[in-house]
Amino acid sequence: MTNSIPEIRDADFLFVTGSNTSEAHPIIAMEMKRAILRGAKLAVADPRKIWMTEIADWHMQLKPGSDVWLLNAMAHVIVTEGLQSDDFIAQNTEEFERVRENVLRYPPEEAEEITGVPAETIREVARAYATTEKAGIYYTLGITEHTTGTDNVYALSNLVLMTGHLGIRSAGMNPLRGQNNVQGANDSGATPVFYPGYQNADDPAVRAKYSEAWGVPQSETTGLNLNEMMKAMSDGRLKALYLLGEDIVISEPNVCRVEQAMNELDFVVVQDIFFNESCRYADVVLPAACFAEKEGVFTNSDRRVQRVRKAVEPPGQARADWEILVEIMKRSGLEQPDYQGTAEIYTEMASLAPKFAGISHERIENEGGLQWPVTTPDAPSCEYLHKGGILRGKGLFVPVEYRPPFEQEDIEYPLVLSTGRTLYHYNAATQTRRNEQLAHKQPEGFVEVHPKNARRMGIEDGQLVDVVTRRGRVRARVMHSRQVRFNAIWMPFHFPDVRTNYLTTDAGDAVTGTGEYKVCAARLEPVPESIPEQVFPGAFAAVE
Repeated sequence: MTNSIPEIRDADFLFVTGSNTSEAHPIIAMEMKRAILRGAKLAVADPRKIWMTEIADWHMQLKPGSDVWLLNAMAHVIVTEGLQSDDFIAQNTEEFERVRENVLRYPPEEAEEITGVPAETIREVARAYATTEKAGIYYTLGITEHTTGTDNVYALSNLVLMTGHLGIRSAGMNPLRGQNNVQGANDSGATPVFYPGYQNADDPAVRAKYSEAWGVPQSETTGLNLNEMMKAMSDGRLKALYLLGEDIVISEPNVCRVEQAMNELDFVVVQDIFFNESCRYADVVLPAACFAEKEGVFTNSDRRVQRVRKAVEPPGQARADWEILVEIMKRSGLEQPDYQGTAEIYTEMASLAPKFAGISHERIENEGGLQWPVTTPDAPSCEYLHKGGILRGKGLFVPVEYRPPFEQEDIEYPLVLSTGRTLYHYNAATQTRRNEQLAHKQPEGFVEVHPKNARRMGIEDGQLVDVVTRRGRVRARVMHSRQVRFNAIWMPFHFPDVRTNYLTTDAGDAVTGTGEYKVCAARLEPVPESIPEQVFPGAFAAVE
């Protein structure tokens, strides 16, 4: 996030796209509600009607996978009506002309045909966004979980740059992180292309620095992202897998292929706080401590590094993740410093990553959470990025062209399936399904179907159906819902007895590898009444 969560309440315009904010990020949604109560305008771009659309001034209910058309059409309005910030563009950006020429080919009238969003709505939202100073963009997995996810983000970035909504309070471009401390994991180098602090792994000087610091020569090639790892596992190039806090047989797309590949691995380690579905394939299970049973730091969505303090001791043989990893390194023959705690580990990371050089456990204890970059011990916390100038020198405009989703609906699979999260469960629901109250609120998976589609297929509300794609079929209960578009269906992925990700495609974004969870072609098959429900509780099978 370029800006901070507390700034949201002072925004005058909120553009929320690809984010079911009130269910997936309820605390951030609360700040948005504060802004709206004091008069801020809200535009929501989402294929579903979500709670946020109930209070929105505009709901742009676009067809899944048509984001680039919509965003380029908004940019078209801005440049053709002269609403861009010419001074900001001249002083702070480069390559604007390439984007200007590109978006001229995306008029709102043609966008309406592709996206289903009325041209006048596109014009109204574009004008309101461009002419409001405190205007922020907020997005999450509905933007990135596409084969065109990177293009979607570039298209949003182009809107921010051409309007100058950067380097000021209550504006900017703000991805909302999907899991607790996923920001901190990325910050500390849990990606194949970066060392801690987003230092490029293919930079020889960076590799040399870490080779010297760690006493181990660093590889000259970058690793595989998660999507690439799953494909390497499927074709036999990956021989072993170490899972930390990730239940991939619930959360990864095209799970049938994942499970088949895991059966062929030579060695699987799962390190988690509960015995999850992936543990069924493990040779070794290492019990880890949960957040309340260990010391350290978490970094939230707005780059705020905060302390986590142990409240209780870990049960049984459970240990903090860092303790397990250090023990494995020692037993692997690597000479590691004799760490006395997480404060020393963070000090080491900060000493090698300039973005965090001024952050320490001691300083957080004295001052509270600190937002990076904090480059020196006396540097202030960074409330919002790009104040006084773009960090890379010039903001780069990147023209993007519309590309359709990997799969298109057809006669055999006439519906578009999207997946997502609900308020009551979290990700693979490893934790939330164990909570009696949450399980009572939402005990099973389901499929949302528009009533018109249901009537045409003769499917009653609450009826069991098989949801079928080119990868598999799962059995789920129908929920008639006008939240979804006509010819679209939606499913949560939290439930192991309704394994939604048997259905999704593992086609990924070319840059990040993120799977296209939000668009795949599907059909519904009513379950004959003669088949007892209890015989097939959430049955699922691969399609040959």
